[in-house]
Formats: sequence, structure tokens, C-alpha cells
Amino acid sequence: MHEFSLLKDLLRKIDRVRAEQQAGKVVSVTVRLGALAHISASHFREHFDEAVRGTPLSGARLEVIESKDESDPRAQEILLESVEVEDA
Repeated sequence: MHEFSLLKDLLRKIDRVRAEQQAGKVVSVTVRLGALAHISASHFREHFDEAVRGTPLSGARLEVIESKDESDPRAQEILLESVEVEDA
């Protein structure tokens, strides 16, 4: 499924930030869904919650920003906006 591959890539990016910050846990994540990303915020949340269960991302607060700009060059993407981590 396309959503799973996008989510897997996003989770790798989040974990890379966590590792670079030498953090134990991810507190919050903000993502932007492009207008043409073909996934709703609620559907994305379901996939995210399932994918992070049992990982250092488990329990992280997720903020989803939905873009409406179909002409944006990144309109088909799911973009990582920010990651907040907690010290180990």
C-alpha cells in the first residue's frame, strides 16, 4: 500500500532525528499532508498509531496539517514539519 511506504520513510526520518538528538523518546511530531497526498488526516493517524506501537515513537503527540494547495510542487507528499524529543 502506498501509504505504508510513505509512512515507513517518514518514520525513518523521525527516528534519525531522535538518534541525532541522542533522545530517548519522541514527544511530538508535526506532519503536513499535501493536497494530493490521497490520505485524510484521520486515516494517516490510524496508520501512524499502528506503526509506532512498541517503538520510541509510541505515545508521541501527532499534529497533522492538511494543505489545500493543489499547485504546490509537494502536493503529493507527506512532509515532516517538526519533531520534539525528550532527553534519554
